[in-house]
Amino acid sequence: MCGIVGYVGSNDAIDVLLNGLSGLEYRGYDSAGVALANGTLAVHKREGELAALESTLPTAELRGRSNGIGHTRWSTHGPPSDANAHPHTDDEGRVAVVHNGIIENYQSLRDELTADGVTFESETDTEVVPHLIGRALEEGMAPETAFRAAIDRIEGSYAVAAVFAGSETIHAARRASPLVLGIGDDGYYLASDAPAFIEYTDRVVYLEDGEFARLSPEEVVVTDSSGTVVEPSVETIEWDAEDAGKSGYDHYMLKEIHEQPTALRQCLRGRVDELTGTVTLEELDALESSSPVQFVACGTSYHAALFGATLLRDRGVPAQSFLASEYSTDRIPVDSSTLVVGVTQSGETADTMRALREANRAGAETVAVTNVVGSSAARECDHALYIRAGPEIGVAATKTFASQQVALTLLACRLSDGSNHDVIRTLRDVPDQVQTVLDTSQATEIAAEYAESDAFFFIGRGYQYPVALEGALKLKEISYRHAEGFAAGELKHGPLALVTEETPVFALVTGDDERAHKTVSNVKEVEARDAPVVAVTDGQTDVERYADHVLEVPASNEIGAAVTANVQLQLVAYWVAHRLGRSIDKPRHLAKSVTVE
Repeated sequence: MCGIVGYVGSNDAIDVLLNGLSGLEYRGYDSAGVALANGTLAVHKREGELAALESTLPTAELRGRSNGIGHTRWSTHGPPSDANAHPHTDDEGRVAVVHNGIIENYQSLRDELTADGVTFESETDTEVVPHLIGRALEEGMAPETAFRAAIDRIEGSYAVAAVFAGSETIHAARRASPLVLGIGDDGYYLASDAPAFIEYTDRVVYLEDGEFARLSPEEVVVTDSSGTVVEPSVETIEWDAEDAGKSGYDHYMLKEIHEQPTALRQCLRGRVDELTGTVTLEELDALESSSPVQFVACGTSYHAALFGATLLRDRGVPAQSFLASEYSTDRIPVDSSTLVVGVTQSGETADTMRALREANRAGAETVAVTNVVGSSAARECDHALYIRAGPEIGVAATKTFASQQVALTLLACRLSDGSNHDVIRTLRDVPDQVQTVLDTSQATEIAAEYAESDAFFFIGRGYQYPVALEGALKLKEISYRHAEGFAAGELKHGPLALVTEETPVFALVTGDDERAHKTVSNVKEVEARDAPVVAVTDGQTDVERYADHVLEVPASNEIGAAVTANVQLQLVAYWVAHRLGRSIDKPRHLAKSVTVE
């Protein structure tokens, strides 16, 4: 949530900033703004998406300035408005600041500054920062000293960047909110996420918690909280700007749905050997714990965690899944014998990071299952298992969920005893089976039939239960229609009262085991109440007899079927939202990476 970009170098800063904000708009789109330095500060900001800002910018007047910062906002303190948009400045226009995170003590700081005669222009917590810096400047401090003094006063999570009038230097700091530096041939960059500058450079430095950065035309200097210079590690990003583009698709989400066969092959590459039946995860070679296992995650990643816990329990390993946002307050028993696995696409999800830190403090061994190399979760956990899905720009997670399903299947093989031959054969076939679904899906027809429905219900058992939850989440995220997922057997314990002729029920029925046949019985209960039924099935039961429509998936075992069934539901969600004219890549009120609690 919220996107920060900064640049200092030989190019026109305004072009770099606008390109960067475009690459970060998935992180926030309530408002946007820029501040360019050099002589006086030039600050421009506007409520709405980036296009609203661009339409009012005096771009020609801003050319020739070589450094600046920009921001795209996802509102926390104060509603979207021009006044609440970043950057924020002090009273005298000496410093401009952008911020991502939550300043927990902002009210006491605001009260203190107001008592000193400071006038606030916004409702945001961020505005205390430039005023703190301004007060330090009045006391005679140099810009960098004033910046550090202000940061020392704030509590909470933050990624902060500031520019000063008359200076070509950008100052930045982070705590519990991501900030990455880019090392280019024509300048230096900073951003919340690498897509902001990937077209300019693939060399990056990930700031650690408590570190500060000073970017000038000549160099980047990183220091710790005491001011001591540290030598950061420069890493190379293994994807390029083309990977993060739409490639001719109408939306990033649709592109990323269609990238799933490639993403799954990347997740599997070098990790499975069908001849020997072995799974090799070099990242986990030093892993010691194996039982019990606790998963912590939020949103889509929580559904993947439920899938992972089911995998482990079926293989004889005690495993549970917990919502990361409730993990610490629910006082979950955890100690040095526990393995805690944090599932987080971005590696920056605040609730998941807090849960992992609680686990670390309790002495548990921790694993991050993440997509982002160098993320906070990857650095702070004892081990990191990368899902290798490539960049995902659409706010609604698609290819990362499928890659999490496959990565957690590999993890289950690593943590349990027994033969993996059948699992490996299943995983080998999954990318091609996903491609088959993409090539043959009737999701557009289903969407046309039911887009105007009052509500949608999704039911499944076993491995398909998390997929039912995920199908409902995808639909509600991007279509704004009411949708709920249930364990199929629970439908009759209350939710059945909501089933009508206007509420389609998507039933996930794969395989020919007891779970499948019990779900068919639940479908009959729905059919008896005249609700339309859409069966997502591999044809191994007679569920088609009781369904109004069928979405087919290739025959597989329950692991593979859970991946392919999910793809069908992704397509349904996409095409329903498309017919309703929704903002698919940037659904209202949501952001890609939730970095505040």
